[in-house]
Amino acid sequence: MFVIILLIVILFILVYFFIIKPLFMSQAFNRYHFRVEWGGTRIGFTEVSGLDIEIEAVDYREGSSAEDSVRKIPGLRKFSNITLKREIVKGDNEFFNWINTKQIGTIEKRDVTISLLNESHDPVVVWNVKNAFPVQYLGPALLSSDGGLAIETLVLTHEGLSVKNV
Repeated sequence: MFVIILLIVILFILVYFFIIKPLFMSQAFNRYHFRVEWGGTRIGFTEVSGLDIEIEAVDYREGSSAEDSVRKIPGLRKFSNITLKREIVKGDNEFFNWINTKQIGTIEKRDVTISLLNESHDPVVVWNVKNAFPVQYLGPALLSSDGGLAIETLVLTHEGLSVKNV
């Protein structure tokens, strides 16, 4: 009888830890596994930042208001510039070429997709950036006393950002 009870307890523990508990746990993902599809041939980057959305708070008060404070109403949505960083590779001028598409009043705009990937390389969170274009190119800091990689940076502005959890 004791053996049967012990087996039932062990079975319950196994079911709980391997079936029930994983169903209710949220899975967090590391931030170091991602790709950027930006219209260039290389999709690997060392850093992406600026995936921010902000809503401006506008102060409003009518002159006939009995209250001596302002009301806050939602204003315009603002998007941060997105910064892409990657190592410099021989023969790759795609960042520089894109910023040089600037003509009087125009520049080449592209939709950009940034995907956070799981261990199987499948997207789990996708940021879609609408009508992005470069506003700044930064070449590497060259230091004779540092053995680090030469990193180039492209700063993008854009007209919208959506986030989708896949």
